[in-house]
Amino acid sequence: PFPGNPEDPRTLRSSASLGSEATDGEIELDENPVYFRRRKNMIQSFLKFMREALTRYFVAGVLALAPLAITLWVMLWIIKRLDNLLLPRLIDWIMPSIDRPPDLPPLVGALFTFLVILISGVIVRHLFGHELVRIGERILARVPVARSIYSGVKQLFEAILASSGSKQSFSRVVLVEYPRRGIWGIAFVTGPVRGTLEAVYAEEPMLNCFIPTTPNPTSGFYLLVPEKDTVEVAMSVEDAFKVIMSAGLVTPTPTFPEPNSGDSED
Repeated sequence: PFPGNPEDPRTLRSSASLGSEATDGEIELDENPVYFRRRKNMIQSFLKFMREALTRYFVAGVLALAPLAITLWVMLWIIKRLDNLLLPRLIDWIMPSIDRPPDLPPLVGALFTFLVILISGVIVRHLFGHELVRIGERILARVPVARSIYSGVKQLFEAILASSGSKQSFSRVVLVEYPRRGIWGIAFVTGPVRGTLEAVYAEEPMLNCFIPTTPNPTSGFYLLVPEKDTVEVAMSVEDAFKVIMSAGLVTPTPTFPEPNSGDSED
């Protein structure tokens, strides 16, 4: 507000000049919005940069911490289960009068379970353990459901944990066209077809192939594949399991034989 009489000519002239300046400023800002566009673009660029930076850093943190956290969680889960697997039950069985079992330090139960498994392996391999195993298998063979579960689990563990020279292990990795021509899948060869199935396909050699599923390689499909329709892969069984469990995200680095210095010309 301007002091003085509103009807004073000086006051009217001052008001008119101020109004004209404000009107000119508004018209100039409306007719020239370059400043506002630049400011808007700067704000949008800054927000985009911050969003992309936060996304990159968050993904990098997840990739760095998630495998470590999951591994630690699985290891702690296994150790906790092993701690409570045998030793607490053994203490309860030896001292049933104790209302509450003593609190054991961590890893004590897991080490006890590991020692029990190790000693069981020594007994089975070198002492009379084979006879006990055969007696247990004969008992389970009389139970219909238990017989199927035991035989399937035993064969699976023998195939996975057997040495590379064993006839029951996954001997090598091949590619087979499955489920149709033109689509290839990773398969493990367990050996040549023998027995009755070999007589059916006597005209050409066949291979027993196991095609695991992703991400759980313990399930899959058993196929009889002609040997000529398989493609050998220079990959170990462990690396093939890594590829299958990661759905191809983890690819092993190919290893090439080192050149022999003795073959070079003098």
